Parts: sequence; C-alpha cells; structure tokens
Amino acid sequence: MSIRVRLLLSYLAMLLIPLFLLIIGVVIVVVAFFGDLRGLYHFDFRQQNPLATFIQQQEEVFTEIKQLASLDPESLISNETKLASWNRRLKEINMGMVVEKNDEVVYSSPSINKPAFLEAVKSMGERKADESQLTRNFIEQFFVSSHYDFKYADQSKGSVFIVTDVNPLGKFAGKYLFILVISLLLILLITNGLLTYFVSRSIVRPLKALKRAAEQIKEGNLDYVVKSNSKDEIGELFMAFEQMRGKLKYSVDLQLQYEENRKELISNISHDLKTPVTSIKGYVEGILDGVADTPDKLDKYIKTIYAKATDMDRLIDELFLFSKLDLHNVPFHFEKVDLVRFLEDCTEELQFDFNEKGILLSLDLPKNAAFQVAVDREKLKRVVLNILENSVKYMEQPQGLITIRLTDQEEWVLIQIQDNGQGIADEALPHIFERFYRADPSRNSKTGGSGLGLAIVKQIIEGHGGEIRATSVLGNGTSIFFTVKKA
Repeated sequence: MSIRVRLLLSYLAMLLIPLFLLIIGVVIVVVAFFGDLRGLYHFDFRQQNPLATFIQQQEEVFTEIKQLASLDPESLISNETKLASWNRRLKEINMGMVVEKNDEVVYSSPSINKPAFLEAVKSMGERKADESQLTRNFIEQFFVSSHYDFKYADQSKGSVFIVTDVNPLGKFAGKYLFILVISLLLILLITNGLLTYFVSRSIVRPLKALKRAAEQIKEGNLDYVVKSNSKDEIGELFMAFEQMRGKLKYSVDLQLQYEENRKELISNISHDLKTPVTSIKGYVEGILDGVADTPDKLDKYIKTIYAKATDMDRLIDELFLFSKLDLHNVPFHFEKVDLVRFLEDCTEELQFDFNEKGILLSLDLPKNAAFQVAVDREKLKRVVLNILENSVKYMEQPQGLITIRLTDQEEWVLIQIQDNGQGIADEALPHIFERFYRADPSRNSKTGGSGLGLAIVKQIIEGHGGEIRATSVLGNGTSIFFTVKKA
C-alpha cells in the first residue's frame, strides 16, 4: 500500500471513527432515555421507558383534570384532596398545575408557585388550544405541556395548565451534552494519536534504518545491506538506495582493482623494459671495454643491441596501442569485407615462415561462400596475427598444426583459431586476455612476449561489438573463438 493511500485512509479514519463512536454514544444515551431504539420512531405509551412513563403519567393527571373541569369546574380550586393528589403525582415528574379565572391565576401548585411564572402566565390569556392537541409553549424557563380552557358556573372564562420547570431538563441535556463533547474530544485525541503513531511508525522506522545505512556507507562500510519488504514508496526508496550502494561498491572495488592493476602495470613495464635495457647496456660496455675485439664479435654485439632495441620499441608500441584501446581513444574505420578472402590474404604471407618452422597453417573455410562482415580491416588483421603469433610461440609439437574455421551464426560469424600446442592450464585460462599476464611465472620475454598481445586482441574484438573466449586442454592445444558482426 502506497504512503499516499495510507495517509488518505488515515485521514478518513480520523473522520469516520470518531463519527462512528459518537453515533454509538448517542445511541447509548437514547437507549438509556427511551428504553430502546424503537422509542425514537414510535412513542408507544405501552413501552416502559422514561419518556413514555413521563408522558403517560402526565396524561393521566391531565385527563382527570379535564373531566373534573367539565363536570365541576369550581372543584378545581376547592377540592383539596384532588389537588393534593394531582400535585403529588405531578411533582414526581417535576410538573405542576396552574388554574386561571378570567386570565387571573387563582391556583398554582406549590412546586411552581413562583412570582416569575405567575407574572409570565398572565400573557397566556389569548392563547387557545384544541382539546385534541397538546400545546407546548415556553414561558420564560417554564414549559407548558398541556392547556385546557373551560367555563365556570358563572360563565366566566377558565383555563388550566400543566407546566414544568425546564431547568432539570436543561441540566439533564447539559450533563449529557458535556459528556458527549468530552467523549468526542477524547475519541478525536485517541484516534488521531493512534493513527498518527502507526502511520508515522511505518514511515519513520524505515527512514531511521535508511539513515543508519547512510551512516555506515559514510564510514566506508559498503557491505551494509538494507532490506524492506514494503511495496510502497519507502520500499522503492530502499530499492533505489540498495542499487546505489551496489553500484557504489562496484565502483569502489573497480577503482581499487584499477589501482592494483596500475601498480602491477608499472611493475610489469619496469621489468619488461629493464631486461632489454640491461642487456643493451652490457653489450655497449663490452664494446667500450674492447671485449668485441674482432669484426665478427663486434657485429654480433651490434646486432644484439639492435634486436633488443627493436623489442623495446615493439613493447612500447603495443603498450601505447593497448592504452589507447583501453581509453577508447582509437577510432575504428568499419568497412564491408569478404571474410574468407580476408583470411586467405592474411595467412598467405605467413605460409612460408610457418613452413620453415615446421607448422602447417590450414584454412577450413566454406567453399563457394562469402561472409560479408563490417570490420576495421587493419585492426582485425592485428587480431589474427597476434593470435597466430601466440600459437607459434607455445608450439612444442614436432609437427605443428594451426587451423582457422568459420561458423555462420545468424547475425554473427564465429572465427576459431585452433592449434595443437602445449595448451594452457585450467587455472591460467581465465587470465590469458589480461594485460601483462603470462602463464610462465619467470616472465621470459623470449617465449612470453610482451604479455599484451591477447589483451590487445580482446580490446579490438570488443571494439567491434563481438565476444572472445578460449578453450584449452593442457598438452593438447588451445582454441581461440571470437565473433564479428555481419554487414
């Protein structure tokens, strides 16, 4: 559930839960007052609830008063027994009676015999009510529940009122209203507090975990993993943070690896350059000291110096080329090339040298087939020559054999260069395309070369968008596979 939906639901809950609980509170008050909920809709006097009892008792007294007023109106003020009985019964329900004659109060119940009411009731002379209706008139703080007009024996106008002091009702309403207001406030506070706690907890706790993870990363601990099972925005934030941490860790590890490679590169360059420089220095000192005291010996020294200088120049060229390839600073000039013709041209000039070394170079190419590929001609030639040169250096068989094959792979062409040389150990095979790597730990430059040949091959093939890999069986030869894209 997203945070937006969660907050929306919490806001709705803050509105609906207090309203629901308030309704329950009102229902409880209604049930307490009316007896049950049906009393809200049907005032059935047979129901035993406080309001029904109140109305029933008041109606019983009022009916008796009306009957007596119709039969013997004078007794309304003279029959003390009846008056005492009515006053007692009306007092039980906080009511009283008032009798008027010619708009003057001639009798009032002791419970409401108050100057304020007696003064206010004088204004009731003009108010009439039908006998079949209940009149409800407020006079100051008094409530007129029932009103009946009649005639005395001398035909003077008379009226009788059943009244109640509304103060107890107001106190009752005020009491329950106060309870309802306080309950509503408590409900609002509790609901808001609980919802705020749970919603904020689902947000704050993950953020605290994220803060701890950020502090760990700040301290350099990139292995501190943060996880979240939520599917909301917090979960997405955790996922993005974890991806950032992974990429940062990869970047730092790569930087450390680059630093190690740089140190190794400097060490390898120093070693590979120091060897020919030391040799050249030794031969030059021999010439200066007069050791080469014959023309033949002097010629041998000079040729050796030249060969060592050539090796240094070749090493520097390969190092320069590899550096530019590694920095992607070498432009590739792609053109459409017939791969079969291209391989035939590349190997034709090598056949003579290979035959002299007792190595057979075989082309296992499809007959009458042309593979049109998009390549940089010069760089692909460098790839083929570097692989062949590497195969020749490690060829220890009396009769060497190097075979070149092509395989069609839909959008790609797979080129395989296989030899029957000494092979490569399993632990060394994954590293042969690394710069300055030699399986021979002695780093013999006579057989091992610069250590950059296959690294340059990998850079060129990847620059073509292809892939390169190797398989080998120790003592049974090596196969190099690489792909180039069809034009």
